[in-house]
This record gives sequence, structure tokens and C-alpha cells, in this order.
Amino acid sequence: MLFRKDIEPRCAYCARAGRVGDGEVVCSRKGIVPEDGRCRRFKYDPLKRVPPRPGQLVTRGIKDEDLSF
Repeated sequence: MLFRKDIEPRCAYCARAGRVGDGEVVCSRKGIVPEDGRCRRFKYDPLKRVPPRPGQLVTRGIKDEDLSF
């Protein structure tokens, strides 16, 4: 999921941008831009992207005999 090829371009996780403040990044090509902006020079950096949090495991109603083999 984190390394998939069809990532929507966003300045927030572009290799050419760095975080400046709330909602803004500094781009090496365009200067200060909003983090949800995009351009055709987008280069994906997977280490800048924060994946969504996983869902909670619902254990209500599960009995011990449901988990035994």
C-alpha cells in the first residue's frame, strides 16, 4: 500500500519538497506551495507519506472456543 505505483501526486510527499509549517511545503522548483498542491515534476518519496491508521480489531462477541483449532 505504501509503495504502490498509482499514488496521487501531492507536494506533501514529494522528494523535491520539504515541510515548512502548517499546510505548507517548500518546493525546489516552485517555492512555498500548499501541501495538497501538485505539479508534473512530482517524484514520490515513500518515507514522507504517513499511511492511514489501521482499523481497530473488534473482539466483542468472540469466545475462546472460536479461536481454538
